[in-house]
Amino acid sequence: MLSEPTYIAARMVAVTIEAHFATHLAEARRQGATNLADEPQSPIVEAIIDVAFWASLRKEEGHSPKISIALLPPHQASQPLIFGNRIRLTPHNLTKLAPAVESPGIHLGVWYENDELYVWGTTLAIPGICFVLEVIEPGLLVIKHSRTDGFGKFVNIAVLKGDEIKIVDEQNTGMKDCPALFDTIAGIAMPFVDGTVNIMVELAASMRIHGRGGLVLIVPEHSDNWKESIIHPINYPVVPTFDGIAKLLKQDKCDRSKIDWQEALLRSIDIVGGFTAVDGATIINRSYELLAFGAKIARSGMSLPVDRIITTEPVMDGTPTLMHPGQNGGTRHLAAAQFIFDQRDAIALVASQDGRFTIFAWSPKLEMVHAHRIDILLL
Repeated sequence: MLSEPTYIAARMVAVTIEAHFATHLAEARRQGATNLADEPQSPIVEAIIDVAFWASLRKEEGHSPKISIALLPPHQASQPLIFGNRIRLTPHNLTKLAPAVESPGIHLGVWYENDELYVWGTTLAIPGICFVLEVIEPGLLVIKHSRTDGFGKFVNIAVLKGDEIKIVDEQNTGMKDCPALFDTIAGIAMPFVDGTVNIMVELAASMRIHGRGGLVLIVPEHSDNWKESIIHPINYPVVPTFDGIAKLLKQDKCDRSKIDWQEALLRSIDIVGGFTAVDGATIINRSYELLAFGAKIARSGMSLPVDRIITTEPVMDGTPTLMHPGQNGGTRHLAAAQFIFDQRDAIALVASQDGRFTIFAWSPKLEMVHAHRIDILLL
């Protein structure tokens, strides 16, 4: 029998997670998607979260576990590695297995039979909209699911940190007053069964990999007004512009389901993301062409210092906060806020060394800079 969970957050979130998967799987089936995972039931979700949480607080030879758990039977995996004996899903067993599955992309396969959860092996490939739980660090769990086409970053559903529960707001209600933000990451939590990928999210994930922080300015294609807020000469202009992403996005939709196209797009995004590790701002246009990197931001001569911004986070029941931009982060955040205050048709992305990620855009309705933290979507 499934043991009674002792991590209260597991019980609080399980029904919501079950409903999320039921909705997304039904929509994927309606759109004709195949190779989909089974719907996870709340008691199973609750039990997996509970075991994973207590495992996250343990150590094996001085190391905290980092684990990705996928809920699926072996026959739904592609070329699975199957253990000779089923291993009962317990905090102790998860901690013991963790060192073998720390590499990115490897999932511990978990399934249930006769009211007992067990680990059956490992897999690199999982079906669409499959329940995945990742142990990031002690006490920090992320619940997510794979996309139906297997391409791009998994969709985050909820983040649990100790007794704090954050559920991703799929409707992006915190951005309704800021069209630029809404257009940038709208539909971010949807499974994208048509092969669409959110470039901003993939670029954000790429920026976080190098761990040095970074700043990207996204400027209009047919205006040079943004140059008024940049110190000249620009350290590293790109001539001609690097248009690897733009060329791929112009290809027919039928090509986007091909593995070669998907891999080429991620490589092009990683190229741009790599330049964000260089001190200064990386500048791209709305067609994702790389214009320059290492650029220095300066307040426009016709502008005033930005003195207030509104901050939000894409979580259910989130509350907007009004603050001085200096309270929102370091020099990159302040520079991004000033740039958007001066160049209101631009967008700025800021990654901090500590893993925070914020998108800045101008809100015409609020008449101020809107800073939207999307850390919860990138874990």
